[in-house]
Amino acid sequence: MSASPASAAPGDTLTMCHSALTPTGWVDTQWWNSGGCGSGFTPNTKQIKDLRGYPVGTQVAACASTWPPAGWTITNTYYSSGCRYSAVPSFDANTWTLKRTS
Repeated sequence: MSASPASAAPGDTLTMCHSALTPTGWVDTQWWNSGGCGSGFTPNTKQIKDLRGYPVGTQVAACASTWPPAGWTITNTYYSSGCRYSAVPSFDANTWTLKRTS
């Protein structure tokens, strides 16, 4: 659906289908349904963000559908409708604030 993660810079975003694994150093930042990635009720498309290269102290929001990369710490959890990656609606915390710590 978009450019290769190999050519990305810190903060760049890409869109990909749910079946593709989020690359190392990246996090999921949004989920939605798209005809380009199949059909059904489960969100099947995700936006991912490159966290490699950010300076220590940087904070970002990320969906809890992937683990934080090495050097990033979860500082807060909360619900966001943009990070609903399941067909079963829930208001459980599904989003993290991540902080670069090393």
